Amino acid sequence: MKILVDADACPKNVLQLCLQVGREYGVPVWTVASFNHNIVSDHHIVVGNASQEADIKVVNLSEAGDVVVTQDWGLAAMVLGKKARCLSPSGREYRPEAIEFMLEEREIKAKHRRGGGRTKGPAKRTADDDRKFAVRLRALVAQRAAAPREDAP
Repeated sequence: MKILVDADACPKNVLQLCLQVGREYGVPVWTVASFNHNIVSDHHIVVGNASQEADIKVVNLSEAGDVVVTQDWGLAAMVLGKKARCLSPSGREYRPEAIEFMLEEREIKAKHRRGGGRTKGPAKRTADDDRKFAVRLRALVAQRAAAPREDAP
C-alpha cells in the first residue's frame, strides 16, 4: 500500500497531513506534480506541463489497496476502477457507486460554463477541512494496514 497524492493542486496542509500519516503508519507517500511545482516529498515524481500528465502518471502508479488523494473527479473514477481508495482534500471519500453521477454533474456544469454561464467555485478551505481530511485518511490507511494481504500465504 502507498499513499499517492495528485500534488498539482493539492493544498499544502493536505500534503503535510499525508506525509505525517504516512510516517505514522510506515506507508510510503508518493507525490506527482508538473515541473512548475516545488514539492518536498520522499518519493516525488516530476512530470511535464501537458494537460492531464500528472493524472495519467497517478493512474499508472496506482494499484489495488492504495489510497489516492485528488480533487479531480475524473482521476478518482480511474483509480477507483483499479480498486484503489480515493479521498478528496476535504476528506470526502469518492465511492464507486457515486462517481458516475459526479462525472455527469461535472459535464453539465462544464457545458453551462461553455455556454457563458457561471458556476460557484469551491469554498475557502478551513481548519475543519484539515481535521476531516486527517481523520478520514487515518481511517483508510489503518483499515488498509489491518487488512490481510491477498498475496500472503
